[in-house]
Amino acid sequence: MKNWYVVDAEGQTLGRLATLVANLLRGKTVPTYTTSADMGGFVVVVNAEKVTVGGRKAQQKLYRRHATGRPGSMKEETFENLQKRVPERIVEKAVKGMLPKGGALGRDLFRHLKVYKGDKHPHEAQTPIDCTHLVDASSNDGAKFPSVPIMTVE
Repeated sequence: MKNWYVVDAEGQTLGRLATLVANLLRGKTVPTYTTSADMGGFVVVVNAEKVTVGGRKAQQKLYRRHATGRPGSMKEETFENLQKRVPERIVEKAVKGMLPKGGALGRDLFRHLKVYKGDKHPHEAQTPIDCTHLVDASSNDGAKFPSVPIMTVE
């Protein structure tokens, strides 16, 4: 049985948030972690529209996509515009870049990520564990990793 985690993105830096989410999806907190298996849980990210970036990245960072899937139809959009239009996509792209590429494992792990605009999500029945305080735990002395493992293998 996989654990469920919830992370609040309000006021969090995009890269630090994506790193925590990718580690929870991969299962790197499990003592029996192995790189070639799906050891992680499901991660729910709320308040995706309130994630921040440093410096002038809000105006300079570009997101590229092919609108029709064909060459020549590439669209570019800044962080600010994409955050107004589809804020979930920003977190999804950041996390997907930190997962294994080019195989079934990365695709399966990405399916365990649920990103929502606003603070409501339909996964309350799974009783997710709040891991927001772990986003900046490495540089924040006040945030402590729980003494109980945040993930167990059954």
